[in-house]
Amino acid sequence: MFFDLINSPIMFQTIMNEILWNLINTGQVASFINDVIVEMEKEEEYDEEVEEVVKILAENNLYVKLEKYK
Repeated sequence: MFFDLINSPIMFQTIMNEILWNLINTGQVASFINDVIVEMEKEEEYDEEVEEVVKILAENNLYVKLEKYK
């Protein structure tokens, strides 16, 4: 991060809210600091939504650790 550690969780949460805003507004994606939760009824839709989240994160130079994926 380009700023000091002061307020970094708050700043990171703000960044996550801004970049995932469209998905969060659907009510099927939630973000809390370093956790992104995707909830869908159908597995096909779930896979597409996860791909969209990962794509948005990559476009913003953020990444996910696959070993943390459940």
